[in-house]
Amino acid sequence: MSRFDVNKFITFVEAADEQVHQFSADPATYVARWVEKGEASRIPIADGGPLSDSERTALAEVDYVELYQMGAHPYVLWHFAEAVLVWAGELTWPELSGQFRSAVTEFGNPDFST
Repeated sequence: MSRFDVNKFITFVEAADEQVHQFSADPATYVARWVEKGEASRIPIADGGPLSDSERTALAEVDYVELYQMGAHPYVLWHFAEAVLVWAGELTWPELSGQFRSAVTEFGNPDFST
């Protein structure tokens, strides 16, 4: 698990409307292109290294439960899910809020140690 790269990715996407639009158009291609362009770490770092296949899949599927369990930072993960899922019209803000909270509560707080 590369918490650094996962958090870097979700922060990068949710920080700009243009990135949200591009991601939402084709999430799997966007994730692959982000890695290929060298945005992900090229060398191993304290908490992993370049994105694993399971991380790429979870990001492309906006699987916030899996990302939360992997250790994605809850604050940036929430904003990523909000930007992508609410903007795309998949969920309303109240729906996402309720689903997100109930889905991740059982897992407690992620381990933020590095």
